[in-house]
Amino acid sequence: MESTTLPHDRRPLPNPGTRLGLGLAALGRPGYINLGHGADLGHTYDVAAMLQQTHAVLDSAWAGGVRYFDAARSYGRAEAFLGDWLRRQSIPPAEVTVASKWGYTYTADWRVDAPTHEVKEHSLPVLQRQWQESQQHLQPYLRVYQIHSATLESGVLENRAVLAQLAEHKRCGLLIGLSLSGPGQALTLTRAVEVTLDGLPLFDCVQATWNLLERSATAALQAAHAQGMAVIIKEALANGRLTDRNHDPGFARGRVLFTQVAERLGTTLDAVALAAVLAQPWVDLVLSGAATVAQLRANLAALTLPWDMTAETLLAELVEPPELYWRTRSQLPWN
Repeated sequence: MESTTLPHDRRPLPNPGTRLGLGLAALGRPGYINLGHGADLGHTYDVAAMLQQTHAVLDSAWAGGVRYFDAARSYGRAEAFLGDWLRRQSIPPAEVTVASKWGYTYTADWRVDAPTHEVKEHSLPVLQRQWQESQQHLQPYLRVYQIHSATLESGVLENRAVLAQLAEHKRCGLLIGLSLSGPGQALTLTRAVEVTLDGLPLFDCVQATWNLLERSATAALQAAHAQGMAVIIKEALANGRLTDRNHDPGFARGRVLFTQVAERLGTTLDAVALAAVLAQPWVDLVLSGAATVAQLRANLAALTLPWDMTAETLLAELVEPPELYWRTRSQLPWN
């Protein structure tokens, strides 16, 4: 499939199944920043037990029509768990879309109380090493390869050696993307859209945070979608802040409004939060971060949930300034 130049088309995500995908950030490692994450795992961090729980959630997702699965090198054993499940189930590679990311190295050593859980480095040696590691776990399933949490500050969008290596992977048939994080998401995406090699756009997709609390990247995501990039949304539940686990007194007013909408629609808070994202016409795929089968099933309900201007108007009040949102997120404990 190799060619001498980059593909001319912006290809859509292949075989995404439903518009809900499954991200494995909360399943592949003992510690994560989702509210109540430890309880989701039953505070049982044995590798075999976590593998079993991951496979149960993957089974439920597959039964619900999910065909897009997202991992990363820094998600502990997520790639290994996913690859093992795919092979055990004998799923043909053409029937599933698997994405992974490079740029963070997992450093927690399977500890919840680790002082540092992951270290970021967007260098060519890290890309080359992590590409080989991802291939070991996920070939022949890997279809989408992304820079993990690209920012202007990391310099990755100016690193010609890194960009050339990603272009080589694209020539061999991979979709190349980037995930975003922080209050500078929009600026980073605007720069990424401009990145070309051989005169053609490098990036096929973007994975960004967008939810009822954090909407600052809306215009940039709309523009990227209009230019042919697939838009994938992560953290639609704001790491649990948009669920019934959020008991922060500062969210009291938001919780009342949120509950009113959920009761009127006859559903759960998490389904409401996901439905709000699915209602955006420029969103191609939304990732569930479910860590249990019950959460995954509740998330799937969002696919058939009606969305209307009443819900949109009521919940518009929840929006936070991006600096506040990201500061709050940075203070969430790993558990």
